[in-house]
Amino acid sequence: MRNPLGIDHVAIAVEDLDAATALWRDALGLRVGVREVVADQGVEVQMLYAGETRIELMRPLSPDSPVGKFLAKRGPGLHHLALAVEDVGAALEGVKARGLRVIDEQPRAGAHGTRIAFLHPSAAGGVLAELVEGGE
Repeated sequence: MRNPLGIDHVAIAVEDLDAATALWRDALGLRVGVREVVADQGVEVQMLYAGETRIELMRPLSPDSPVGKFLAKRGPGLHHLALAVEDVGAALEGVKARGLRVIDEQPRAGAHGTRIAFLHPSAAGGVLAELVEGGE
């Protein structure tokens, strides 16, 4: 992977999507974007904007989904950092060629029309990192 295009979004795991959206909108002044259910990832997401910066709130659809397990173990908070890339397949192959551990062996569909792949936290200093191509 060469030079990511930038940060695509910062994702925050929440228990109550409506309450979290109200907090970030009303108390912190963020602009509300699209809300979407991503069934194959077991989440409902709400995109918010601080200027051009995107913050994604994620609510698990079930306690046994990855985000549900995250909330049970760690509670609400920062879940992952997403890096924008031109070609998620090429970026994924690049990190794998460098010996980095990945969660997704192949790109998959993400929210908002994106293609995504996750790197294991051990590959990024303890941070769950997502590679994101395309989208809104």
